[in-house]
Amino acid sequence: MTGFDSLIGKSLGYAIKRNLGQSTVEKIESRAFERFGTDLTQVSYDFPKLDLILREFFGDKASGMERQLLQCIMSVQQSKIENKEWITIEDSYINRIILEAIGDDDKKNILNAVLDKPRIISEILEICKIPQTSGYRKVNNLIQNGLLIINGHELTDDGRTINKYQPVFDNIQIHVEKNKVVVQVQLTKEYLDNSSIFTMHFQNLMTQSL
Repeated sequence: MTGFDSLIGKSLGYAIKRNLGQSTVEKIESRAFERFGTDLTQVSYDFPKLDLILREFFGDKASGMERQLLQCIMSVQQSKIENKEWITIEDSYINRIILEAIGDDDKKNILNAVLDKPRIISEILEICKIPQTSGYRKVNNLIQNGLLIINGHELTDDGRTINKYQPVFDNIQIHVEKNKVVVQVQLTKEYLDNSSIFTMHFQNLMTQSL
């Protein structure tokens, strides 16, 4: 599971419970435990496993069902001006994670510090002039929430390998529509290339949105 997939997976688990009915959810839970020794919440974090289970129950209809579930979480629009895809986050939990990060000056500076290129954590904190104790805590929070992802490594003088990080987003737009805060993002190529959810269903989302 990569970065932002963990956030999507958590919301996907909630969407399944809201939309598929208690009986179906119980069957999926039971099958998840039989096949993988885990529950629905955990299998939702690992989209290929969830896909296998849904196809057991729904066959070819699983793709359409997965697309509908994902559309509860996000929708995709093609920008004719930029020729890029903007993803509108529909899920309130993911929106809150993003807004909290952008609303925290240190976290926002951390994300901005790695927009141009991936960096190791110590370099990020040096650029942002953030104390190490609080800085490492905030960087780790961004990593855990999937807003920072690994992109490359750096070797230290003593031969250790240290991860380099970059934001999961290339761009973020936040605006208000009819008293509702709307969050739109453009995801990095590195994330899209390594995301099981987007690898399997990004084109389906795009096709439905055009």
